[in-house]
Amino acid sequence: MKIFHGWKMAGASAGIQMLHAALLHQSFGAYFSLLIEQKGWSKTSLSAASAMQSAETAIIGPAMGWLIDRFGPQNMIRAGIITFGVGLMLFSQIDSLAGLYAAVLVIALGSSLSGYFPLNIALIHWFERKRARALSISGLGLALGGILVPLVAWCMQHFGWRATAFGSGVLMIALGWPMARLFKRRPSDIGETLDGLPPPAPGETAGTDQGSPQREFTAREALRTSAFWLLSLGHGFALFVVTAVNVHAINHMRQSLGYSVSQAAMVIMVMTACQVAGVLIGGAVGDRYSKRWICAACMLMHAAGLLMLTFATGPVMLTAFAVLHGLAWGVRGPFMQAIRADYFGRRSIGMILGLSSVIIAIGQIGGPMVAGILGDATGNYRAGFTVLALLAGAGSLLFALARRPAPPA
Repeated sequence: MKIFHGWKMAGASAGIQMLHAALLHQSFGAYFSLLIEQKGWSKTSLSAASAMQSAETAIIGPAMGWLIDRFGPQNMIRAGIITFGVGLMLFSQIDSLAGLYAAVLVIALGSSLSGYFPLNIALIHWFERKRARALSISGLGLALGGILVPLVAWCMQHFGWRATAFGSGVLMIALGWPMARLFKRRPSDIGETLDGLPPPAPGETAGTDQGSPQREFTAREALRTSAFWLLSLGHGFALFVVTAVNVHAINHMRQSLGYSVSQAAMVIMVMTACQVAGVLIGGAVGDRYSKRWICAACMLMHAAGLLMLTFATGPVMLTAFAVLHGLAWGVRGPFMQAIRADYFGRRSIGMILGLSSVIIAIGQIGGPMVAGILGDATGNYRAGFTVLALLAGAGSLLFALARRPAPPA
């Protein structure tokens, strides 16, 4: 029996996101902690490196969206794999903050070109009825990558962070390139249809990749809806927590609880195991129930989880953090693109998501910076993490208010 090519792309997307998460995004906290210890750099200066990645994504996001809508994401993903790998190799050679920032800019460019943005847009053009399921499979890779963080931390301790970073760059290109080659622009390019359904009968349009009968939004029309702004701000508020945890959680556990980097990485592994469970739950319920209400509940879980991490006194509270934050991230993450595609259609989804990235960057940049600046000022992460948790909790209201807009006239 022939396997629908869209599912092969979903598997490839999961694999690429797993490499992104394992080799950098969720292991950056381990690099962060070691660089503070070895180089004596401040939390703020290293938080700025993380913020630069998000700022670059926000700057090039609209241009990426425009290019994807017109030419497809396949070549962009391939270029991103090479750039990401080269960036990690450059990172292994740094000796100064200037070198760090230069390497991070290259890594950020590669991450943007081959990350969740173009990967998810590629899947959106191949799925409609099973969209949440496909995007959840893609998000599963992000979660599975976190489970490998202890292995990356082990490599840092036994081989050094430089050798680990260089080897990660080689691994990214060697494994990522074959997966990137699986991406095609649309089903009709290889004689298939949306969701892998049988070809429609003469006169029917549903199930093809030519667009649904209901008129879809242009980017300009989407900008005029309150849903666009509420979803973008809600997504940004969620990333206050996600990015702060990725950058600072390991260092917080090392400084406040006396954990080693390897021990703290085990907590991250538990968190990402729960993220895997969340992705599976989201894939099962996402096409059946209201995504916005599920996302609103997840925001409250993000807030509660971060507060558990902030005031943790031992493994019980750290486990509560791992379960709450991991489940919330796993369920909510894939819905961020799926709900926009549900609301606005596929016609200009690249540009719509590109414009959203400018707003989302508020959380991507703000999370690490708020935690880092307040951490340097107070000597610990309690103030910064508490502020971010309260923002995430307030963000639940944004999703609750983000009702589906009426289709354009």
